[in-house]
Amino acid sequence: MLAALLLLVLIGLVILYSTSAYNGEVKFHDSFYYLKKQAFATVLGVAGMFFVANMDYHVWKHVAVLGYFTAILLSVAVIFVGDEYNGSKRWLSLGPFSFQPSEFAKVAVILFLAHIITKNVKSMGKMRTMVKVMILILPIVGLVGASNLSTAIIILGIGVILVFVASPKYSQFILMGALGAGFMTIFLALESYRLERLAIWRNPEEFEKGYQTLQGLYAIGSGGLFGRGLGESVQKLGFVPEAQNDMIFSIVCEELGLFGAGFILILFLILIWRFFVIATHAKDLFGALIAAGAMGHMMIQVILNIAVVTNTIPNTGITLPFISYGGTSVVFLLLEMGLVLSVSSLIE
Repeated sequence: MLAALLLLVLIGLVILYSTSAYNGEVKFHDSFYYLKKQAFATVLGVAGMFFVANMDYHVWKHVAVLGYFTAILLSVAVIFVGDEYNGSKRWLSLGPFSFQPSEFAKVAVILFLAHIITKNVKSMGKMRTMVKVMILILPIVGLVGASNLSTAIIILGIGVILVFVASPKYSQFILMGALGAGFMTIFLALESYRLERLAIWRNPEEFEKGYQTLQGLYAIGSGGLFGRGLGESVQKLGFVPEAQNDMIFSIVCEELGLFGAGFILILFLILIWRFFVIATHAKDLFGALIAAGAMGHMMIQVILNIAVVTNTIPNTGITLPFISYGGTSVVFLLLEMGLVLSVSSLIE
């Protein structure tokens, strides 16, 4: 797991520099601008990961509820005093630093649900308990979803996966799926721009906002089997807007081709597989749920990002773990990996 993870982090930094050098030069007169910020966050995250990995993960039981309520307070703060970039209010500033509370919320929800489910494990087969557990995370889903629908979907998905892992019965999940579909339908209908995204997804060539999707698809198509070569992308030269963010996988396909993109996907699959192995061999249920939560988070986020880039689903603005630019994302992802390593270290 650690080998696949560190390889992904290193590949991510190389790809990020290749993708962001042009934008960094144009906007900040420094082709290393994005790389320096990401490298700083990565070093911070790796140090935090090893620190957390060497702790007994049972310690987090005592702060799980506090962490969850902190995530709610930070999400409320974003609504009132958050910073807005590219039309989205998702950031909080603390002096010279800014971060996305939604990234902290993902880790907080995994620990919170692992703690709550462990306490109620004997009654997890009852529908009442399952609904109660899911209702507990709806406040954070609603608050995060107000500005970041994709992260709200991830948090909801993590919740469903953890309840599914702990529940001895499967029939309730049909009802839960129906309730989830109803919730998502209402949520989409509340804002007109979300319905507009559905129209853009169906016919991107008919809308001005479909430009990014089309350019991303051109990048993927022009990569072929082996790509143009690292650093040789044409689409990153302003054609794919903010290429280093959500659409970075399209540049990976253009520069490294099907084989390069496939290799990165294999690394993600190895990572997810190791989470599964750790979850099945964990010393106790709390540890198993932490590993399962991380597995669900990684799986959902990777699938959603690649589905958006290939226009399989509407654009939701979601990053590719360890590859896309985002300091907060990489720090909290690495801390989450530290939690899984901590669970793994106690397996005999």
